[in-house]
Amino acid sequence: MSISFYEASVQNYLQTLAATQGFLAKGLAYCKEMDVDPEEIVERRVFADMNPFRFQILQVVLHSQGAVEAMKAGVLRLQRERPQLNYAELQTHVADAHAALAKMDRAEIDALEDKDIVFEVGDNKRVFTCPGFLFSFSLPNFYFHATTAYDILRGRGVPIGKRDFMGQLRLKQ
Repeated sequence: MSISFYEASVQNYLQTLAATQGFLAKGLAYCKEMDVDPEEIVERRVFADMNPFRFQILQVVLHSQGAVEAMKAGVLRLQRERPQLNYAELQTHVADAHAALAKMDRAEIDALEDKDIVFEVGDNKRVFTCPGFLFSFSLPNFYFHATTAYDILRGRGVPIGKRDFMGQLRLKQ
């Protein structure tokens, strides 16, 4: 079986970003129905020592759209400062990432398979091949943070299930 770099990266990101848009919408609907301030969810954590919902959503975007842009540029530099987005702004952030990835050129993404990328945090630099970065760093982080955001909503009582997380399956046409 042969799979393209585009299929391994962008198509996976698009599926889960669309699902994330869906469970964010259900989270907002739940807040309205239950008279809950959605900003309470933005600060919610699974455990006290974990980052809040806002961080999880920001990381979903970083490890999808941000990862592809970094692979194209050949470097990913993590920023210490993170925007303090509210619930509606987080929804827009995810929608914008989905829209940007949906416009990416398949051939351009497939060409990244033979490139290297440098991951920088301060003075620490790690060199990956783009496939190594995708499969050992970007996708695991992407799914971890999407799952954690889902879990925060589910733990708050939002009526979402596994299908909401999985999103639209890519069935044979």
